Amino acid sequence: MPMAFASHYLEFLLLILLLCGFLIDRTQSVSRPYRAMFNFGNSLSDTGNIIRINSSAQSGRFPYGETYFKHPTGRASDGRLIIDFFAEAFGLPYLPPYLMRSHGTDCRSGVNFAVFGATALDVTFFQERNISVFVNNSLSVQLRWFDTLKHSLCNATATSDCRDYLSRSLFVLGEIGGNDYTISLIGGRSIDEVQTDVVPKVIETISSTAKILIEQGVMELVIPGLIPLGCSASFLTLFRSNNEKDYDPQNGCLKRYNDLSEYHEALLQRAVKQLRLVYPQVKIVYGNWYGASIRFFNSPHQFGFINALDACCGGPGPYNYNLGIQCGFPGSTVCENPSQYVNWDGFHLTEAAYQKMAVDILHGPYSTPPILC
Repeated sequence: MPMAFASHYLEFLLLILLLCGFLIDRTQSVSRPYRAMFNFGNSLSDTGNIIRINSSAQSGRFPYGETYFKHPTGRASDGRLIIDFFAEAFGLPYLPPYLMRSHGTDCRSGVNFAVFGATALDVTFFQERNISVFVNNSLSVQLRWFDTLKHSLCNATATSDCRDYLSRSLFVLGEIGGNDYTISLIGGRSIDEVQTDVVPKVIETISSTAKILIEQGVMELVIPGLIPLGCSASFLTLFRSNNEKDYDPQNGCLKRYNDLSEYHEALLQRAVKQLRLVYPQVKIVYGNWYGASIRFFNSPHQFGFINALDACCGGPGPYNYNLGIQCGFPGSTVCENPSQYVNWDGFHLTEAAYQKMAVDILHGPYSTPPILC
């Protein structure tokens, strides 16, 4: 081999090695952009707190978890949730439920405070209005759990240590609020009453919770919106109408209940903009869960779904949903291939739907700004 050629060949190999090293470093930095992740919310992101509260809870029964975990974990789906796909993308372990952490468990990579059935508003709000709640684990309760846990995550006596730790962690505040509206509607309140009396208070609670976290040192915060209530098999069954004008001809969803979701979104986006004005140094992401999921109902086949409105798992009745025979209980049935369905059990979505949502939420266009740039 001529010396000149050998010299150029070695230089070429060295360049390739340097580039590979650069790419490896870049991949590692992107896959682990956060030191930890903390999540607050309800059943759309609960990874198991509910089965510590109630061992016979619905999401603790098979076929919940059948697709990925092969057994129930307390997740309200056949497999992983959006928060799980976030953890995978960030190179973090799946978030352990706060109530299921054992003595000595290392929680420094994050914890999940979300609870199946949780509301944004405190239970007293609903009790004063004679509305029944599923659980007493509202957003303020979850925030107290975080305050309790924080002492084991960083040196609480050294403010700078805690602020440094929190500034390098991602906080996900929701989805929360869907249960506030659901139990109010089931409790006999009209959509107009919910819009007037409940939605503004939910938004204010989310905003005030975000402020508390930011004041403690949080620098990156995701605030998700709702999924479309009017497209859920439960709402389509419980609030059926004989008037075809009540249904969206594009997707078959109940228009007024989706309008309620969109009203929540409008107020939430306004609140996020206000937070950004007050805290310009903080990255506050609006997560458009509504936009990321409504497309599945508008054009299911485009995304590989054959059935958008029927629940994959449920009891006999319209849309395979029955309030008296819900998924996981005797008499319920489950579809053969959940990945072809959007609705899992009438209230929650399938792993397949969540996975598609997560990809476009992480990188855009369904997060503003994108979580991963």
